[in-house]
Amino acid sequence: MNYKGYILKLFLRILLLVVAIFSFAYVLFLKKTVFEVLFGFIILYLLFDLYAFVKRRFAAIGDFFEAVKYRDFSRWFPEDRGPKDIRFLYTGFNEINRTIKEINSKNEAQYVYLQKILEMVDIGIIAFNIETGNVLWSNDSFRETLDVPAFKNIRFVESRQPELYNTIFETYHREPNSITIAVQNEKIKILISDTVFQVDNDAFKLIVVQNIDDTLNKNESEAWKKLLSVMTHEIMNSIAPISSLADTLQRNLQLTLEKPDDYKLELEDLNSGIKTIKNRSEGLLKFAKTYRSLSKVTHLNLQRVKIVELFDSIQLLMEPSIKSKNIEVEFNVSSKKLELDIDAHLIEQVMINLILNAIDACKEQPNPSIKIIAEKMPNRDVAIKVYDNGSGIPQDIMENIFVPFFTSKSTGSGIGLSLCKQIMLLHKGKILVNSKEGEGSVFSLVF
Repeated sequence: MNYKGYILKLFLRILLLVVAIFSFAYVLFLKKTVFEVLFGFIILYLLFDLYAFVKRRFAAIGDFFEAVKYRDFSRWFPEDRGPKDIRFLYTGFNEINRTIKEINSKNEAQYVYLQKILEMVDIGIIAFNIETGNVLWSNDSFRETLDVPAFKNIRFVESRQPELYNTIFETYHREPNSITIAVQNEKIKILISDTVFQVDNDAFKLIVVQNIDDTLNKNESEAWKKLLSVMTHEIMNSIAPISSLADTLQRNLQLTLEKPDDYKLELEDLNSGIKTIKNRSEGLLKFAKTYRSLSKVTHLNLQRVKIVELFDSIQLLMEPSIKSKNIEVEFNVSSKKLELDIDAHLIEQVMINLILNAIDACKEQPNPSIKIIAEKMPNRDVAIKVYDNGSGIPQDIMENIFVPFFTSKSTGSGIGLSLCKQIMLLHKGKILVNSKEGEGSVFSLVF
């Protein structure tokens, strides 16, 4: 509405100026001096008024754009004085300023919020200009991880620790990579990744580092605690009866040597005791060998294997023991073309372990059955799943089933699932379990 009013006023001024010019020309033609002077003054007045009218508008617009140029959105334009159209224009400018101030305030709040979050995380972050080396932003965790003071340009690190500079700033780590660096004369392991991004015409590099030494040490410590707890329990179970029996035999033998007439040593009892000690010692040796087998699997002999052929081999191997227990077993592959890059011997070992566990879980069921299925997942992973309709795994032991030497079976070694997990980790895959008591279990090998 104001825009139309301004156009109308401008049009009327131009119209009056045109009329005055034509009138001036007319009286000039009639040679009426008095009217010539009068219309001359009128034309000058109209020209000045038109100039002032247009200038006032453009001056207001110019002031506003100057404020925008210098980002001075705190400026306030008077809305209560001056011509109506200018007051209306100032009202619009003030509304724009208010909106921009609100947006800036929200952006600043979000920036501060994000900055506080990035400062609080224990992951080091830095962004810098690739060409100039000027630091755009970095947090305390980055400086603490690398043990460097605050700096404004990455050349600061280059001048003091060139090797660290080359590793962190010059080398590209497109994928998260675990590396070892020297900090305070100590070697620490960090996880590092980076990316390059563009802002206007400048290229920036964002680097993320995380000290994983503490995490690895903590995880390793927890693993050792669990491992030592189970090993101590197993070893004590073997040593305690051996020690007790040996003590009894030694005491009986001592009495026989001291008082042969009063105490007769039964050779059969001695033989039985020694045999028991031998059996328990062999059990302890077997336990130690089982532990060693955990650390043996460190190398893969990868080959392109069709899953159909893998299943055929396992079915042929397992069929006699499965038939003897009257268990229904079904092998199914979603596509005969399904292939994997695996160490066939190790994956066979994993599957045999899982199938034996499934047999043990469902052999007491009325209609025991096992299904082994291979399929391609929606995310293009390949999964081999072993289903059984057995008794299921109790929830209170679910988190321990992959712990070395943990077993709920009276005759188990607790090594099978631990070995399966290690083999899958070597294949950069994972083993998952889903189980409900009374309904059965499914173990999934995901490649």
